[in-house]
Amino acid sequence: MLPLPISSSRKRQLSRHGLRHPRSTKDVLLTRARVTNLGLVLLSSVTVLSLLFNLSYHFSSPDYLQLPPGRSPPSDILSTIQRHDALSTIDHLIMVPGHAVWKGTDVTRRLDDEEWILEPYQRGGGRVAAFYQHIAAGAELARQDAHALLVFSGGQTRPISTSTEAQSYMRLALAADLTPSLSVSGSRSHTALRATTEDYALDSFQNLLYSIARFHEYTGRYPSHITVIGYEFKRRRFTELHRAALRWPRERFHYIGIDAEGEELIKAQEGERLNGYLPYTVDTYGCHDMLLSKRRSRNPFIRFHSYHSSSPELAPLLNWCPGLLEGGQTAIYGDPLPWDAL
Repeated sequence: MLPLPISSSRKRQLSRHGLRHPRSTKDVLLTRARVTNLGLVLLSSVTVLSLLFNLSYHFSSPDYLQLPPGRSPPSDILSTIQRHDALSTIDHLIMVPGHAVWKGTDVTRRLDDEEWILEPYQRGGGRVAAFYQHIAAGAELARQDAHALLVFSGGQTRPISTSTEAQSYMRLALAADLTPSLSVSGSRSHTALRATTEDYALDSFQNLLYSIARFHEYTGRYPSHITVIGYEFKRRRFTELHRAALRWPRERFHYIGIDAEGEELIKAQEGERLNGYLPYTVDTYGCHDMLLSKRRSRNPFIRFHSYHSSSPELAPLLNWCPGLLEGGQTAIYGDPLPWDAL
């Protein structure tokens, strides 16, 4: 049988005999606690050690790791980064935008359409020859300038290939022995290349913006001047639209144009005007309607970049997609940029 409940008279009797009622939570919290001198010393020591550890970590970290609170990359990523000292003199970004994926292994067949993953309109007309000329021209310019970093840019855009456009360009450049390396104590270092890939861009605007972010990721600083090597018929798109959208100074921006030869050039020029230049004149950052649809169609593997972490000061620009509230789709980003003071 269950015990009978204690009556109220019984409770009063227990109280008269000196037994106390259980204390409420409020009473417990308001009761003055006793802390020994040893306890105070231990608590103070832990607090001081924690403060010293955090200060030591903050001041010992390299400048390029001093990121805004909440935006620093995880420590397991930072612990793997060790930049070569020779990169401290690099200030020139040479960017080659990708247009296709080289799937070949034999460099002697680099001009064969069958060695590339191409869109139907890219077949014939010497397009792949132009791709290789872009790669070779970028590599040669980087060889001539010891302060330059060559960046091949282009994402994983083809559903039938796991390679990015940039990786395939880099692989071809390596196979053809074109890529420049850092000079260390008068010798060539094959582990410190002055060439890298930017593997997330899905269009020409992202080629330029993401390559700047990748330059910063690779060197720890932003470039002071930029050279783009691509199609001549895309010159105006880069120099007049993309450069202006990023507010990059005109005098520190250069474009080298190399077109395919033959009758296909006329078709390419008209296609550029209708599908490239004109759409960007009404959608400066390529984040609406047709241009956004193109980006989505070129991202079959659902990849996204790391630049919000590695270049947090660019996050507002990376997210900038002006609409009616900002003054329309052609409103230029107006907040400070890292290259304003260069």
